[in-house]
Amino acid sequence: MKNKKKIIWEYVEAIVTALVLALLIRAYVVQAFKIPSGSMIPTLLIGDHILVNRFIYGTKIPFSDKRILKFKKPEKGDIIVFKYPEDPSRDFIKRVVAVEGDVIESRNKKIYVNSKPASEPYAQHTDNSVRPGGIEPRDNFGPLIVPRDKFFVMGDNRDQSYDSRYWGYVDIKDIKGKSLILYWSWNSQNHWVRFNRIGRLIK
Repeated sequence: MKNKKKIIWEYVEAIVTALVLALLIRAYVVQAFKIPSGSMIPTLLIGDHILVNRFIYGTKIPFSDKRILKFKKPEKGDIIVFKYPEDPSRDFIKRVVAVEGDVIESRNKKIYVNSKPASEPYAQHTDNSVRPGGIEPRDNFGPLIVPRDKFFVMGDNRDQSYDSRYWGYVDIKDIKGKSLILYWSWNSQNHWVRFNRIGRLIK
């Protein structure tokens, strides 16, 4: 009877340890996310599943906005996952286009950072029309100065992305991590796995 109880306890101990480790890894090391929309096409497609590096920008202290063990700050070109400023319960994924201190503007769909045209081979435009600035900032806005500890982010699918052009900056405290690798991709329309995308590093 004692041996049976000992075996049961060992199983419980192993399961609890595994669960704790899984929660710690998810909270501080790597987390899985699924791409729900087409705002990052062609870089990320609807149905892509990615892993996000949660510690590269620093480990967040529980119940605090402070971070420790910072390896780097988000840089222009990084694809980040963050809490959506208008609804923190939702996660968004976009590309960093400008960082604190940068001056960013858009002229007829072309992005300029610090008065220089941005090199954006990943950006896609699907609408040939150009909307004037003012109320509609999709194609023309700025110049804007990015505040301290803030980031201006945009989707690669520029004409179909709801991003910093509309709701403002991302605060560093709301950033969850940097996109790392694509580990699974499912085309729900064709009911088929996109095998050619699995294992790709996200750039």
